[in-house]
Amino acid sequence: MNISFTFKNFEPSDHLKGYAQKRFEKVGKYVSDAEADLQVNLLVDKFRHKADIILNADGIHISAYEDSEDMYSTIDMVLDKLEAQMRRMREKIKDRTKQARGNKVQMNFLSYGSIPGESGPTIVGTDTYEPKPMSVDEAALQLETLDNEFLVFLNAETEGVNVIYKRKNGDFGLIDPGN
Repeated sequence: MNISFTFKNFEPSDHLKGYAQKRFEKVGKYVSDAEADLQVNLLVDKFRHKADIILNADGIHISAYEDSEDMYSTIDMVLDKLEAQMRRMREKIKDRTKQARGNKVQMNFLSYGSIPGESGPTIVGTDTYEPKPMSVDEAALQLETLDNEFLVFLNAETEGVNVIYKRKNGDFGLIDPGN
């Protein structure tokens, strides 16, 4: 991660530079991109010490601002803000991937052929796909256009996986597990 510092209206001490460098290297644990850029702008304006941080990495653009009467405490406070934003961003990404992973459906195709030595059905194929969110009416319309006997879909109202199927009399049946 590339960290660049800009000091405005004051000449920083070596201790302050080292402290800021050490503190902002912690942000690297939240970013997997080695080409990430962290721009740290430190400014003294009369009695106010200000810090403005901009992070660009992995398509993420986060900024944080803080001011106080002491530069060391300003650095600590702005770092806390930045870490909180990074944690929230990481949790959102984790939640999205968990939701996407949980929506996959696996279908097994059974055959009732006579196989010597076996009396039950056998699995002849497997298919995995991700159900699309739609309403029950949309699923019924889509099932009419397909040659399939059933359709697995993500119910847009309940956000649960449902199955709609054709009955022998031409009507439709709906299976809603109610999770």
